[in-house]
Amino acid sequence: MSTYQVNKGAVQKIRDMIDAKQYVLDSQWSDAQPSTERENEYLEKHGWEAFGEWHLGIDTTASEQTKDRYGFVCGDFQRVHRSGLIAAKQRAAQNDHTAITDIADDLLQKLDNSSSG
Repeated sequence: MSTYQVNKGAVQKIRDMIDAKQYVLDSQWSDAQPSTERENEYLEKHGWEAFGEWHLGIDTTASEQTKDRYGFVCGDFQRVHRSGLIAAKQRAAQNDHTAITDIADDLLQKLDNSSSG
């Protein structure tokens, strides 16, 4: 079973993007989430560190510089998606990744507060 830690770099990036209004409030995550092809293109252009910053969790049991290392993507490599944060929170909760569930909830609250003001 995967052992995820909160990816602090991703959390900061997402907080900054919310502050900068770089988000999508209304999307279908099944349509918006990056495809494998899009992931590969992004990795080729930006590298592993930038790829990881879109994922709320780091699997400490997975090898570095592998996609398996990163979990709970919540953006499309351009903007944060509210639906992506909801999906990350739900998947984390289903798999008892409490720290990821909590941080996804915190980010959702920040996004909702930002978008209502």
